[in-house]
Amino acid sequence: MDHVEYVYTGGMTESEIEDRLRAGEHGVLGLANDSDAYAIPLSYHYDGDRFLLRVSEPDDESEKERFLETTETATFVCYEASTRESWSIHIRGPVQKWKTDVDETTVNEWFQPFRLFDEAVESVEFSLYDLRMQTVIGRKTVD
Repeated sequence: MDHVEYVYTGGMTESEIEDRLRAGEHGVLGLANDSDAYAIPLSYHYDGDRFLLRVSEPDDESEKERFLETTETATFVCYEASTRESWSIHIRGPVQKWKTDVDETTVNEWFQPFRLFDEAVESVEFSLYDLRMQTVIGRKTVD
């Protein structure tokens, strides 16, 4: 492929990864159930120790909930990309419901506003999930 344009990437340092995760707010969570895959955009909160995901809970059992229960190792990806510059961070590990109670003020401080999709505000409930960061890999565009 002689005429395909390429951009080289390289690894990010731990401090670059830390800075990006602390500054970021959203990404995509990949889940699995046997041979089926499921990916959902989610907001996250990272404080250096915990990587928390805010997940809405519908009134009835949802596909999202089923996949959260069956996934042994989840992958969360956050990234930005343009023609000239890009970076991505992949976080892998088990994900489970976070048992600590958090008040609404703290949730609003930790997460961007929730985007509703054909839902009444009164019917939306949230749970926080903890993604234990077993593997964290960051890549960025290099010259």
